[in-house]
Amino acid sequence: MGATAEPVGSRGGAGADRLGFSSGQVIQEFGYGDDVDDDLRSGIEAVIGSELVDEDYDDVTDGVVLWWREEDGDLTDALVDVRAALDEGGLIWVLTRKPGRSGHVDHGEIEEAATTAGLHATSTLAIAPDWSATRLGTRSRGR
Repeated sequence: MGATAEPVGSRGGAGADRLGFSSGQVIQEFGYGDDVDDDLRSGIEAVIGSELVDEDYDDVTDGVVLWWREEDGDLTDALVDVRAALDEGGLIWVLTRKPGRSGHVDHGEIEEAATTAGLHATSTLAIAPDWSATRLGTRSRGR
């Protein structure tokens, strides 16, 4: 059997550099569970040069990684909570299970929750073998 090209985003932690985080940033992680992609987590920590801070961190952060599954509850409430800890202009990435995997969340649900929380989905990446990453940004007001 010959070698095949590996799909973008399935390179373990190598996809972490595509999230836009940089060295020295404080990145807070929500929704950690035994199903998260440890290679991706390690990749993010390598990019920022420190460990991810957990949900109990009580200072302003530069970015958020939210692992989210269908059974996790109300995504809108979670987005409002994570946004409160975020520095202005910080990045929010919602990591959801890919289609066909247990706990998958439809992209339309992410968009609806983001809109209700005052955010909008800007891009989605296949970031790990079982996970997709959706970047959320704040809605800008017209001048």
